[in-house]
Amino acid sequence: MSDLRLSAEDAADLEVISTCLQDAVTHVRDLAFLPHARRFAMVVNRFRWEEEAARPDKRERARAGLHFENVGAARARNISQDRPDGVLNLLTIRFDELNAPSGIVTLTFSGGGEIRLEVEALDAHLSDLGLVWETPNLPDHDLK
Repeated sequence: MSDLRLSAEDAADLEVISTCLQDAVTHVRDLAFLPHARRFAMVVNRFRWEEEAARPDKRERARAGLHFENVGAARARNISQDRPDGVLNLLTIRFDELNAPSGIVTLTFSGGGEIRLEVEALDAHLSDLGLVWETPNLPDHDLK
């Protein structure tokens, strides 16, 4: 399969990105809020669900980058930022519109971690970065 490249400008678009990133894993050090650029970026190892659907016997992960533009503020809850090697498992990404087109993007991680981004308008981009590898493991985690 080819590299995944997706953009989101509304909640429905972001739901597609969220589905592609369900069970992506990352380290705390791979999250960055760049206030002067008004950008939040992260690098993850995503499970290639689209490959699993096509060939259940072939499980793969891919290195991917996700970034959000127009970010005015970023807040983390239950994420130890003093532990850069901490591993986070992404469950969902949601957009709640407040005063159109502004709103809140919420990234929810297993174990109760959460990142909330205040955005002027939703502008998200997901791109595979080229590195793909096979994994014997199907994602599994505690939803609590």
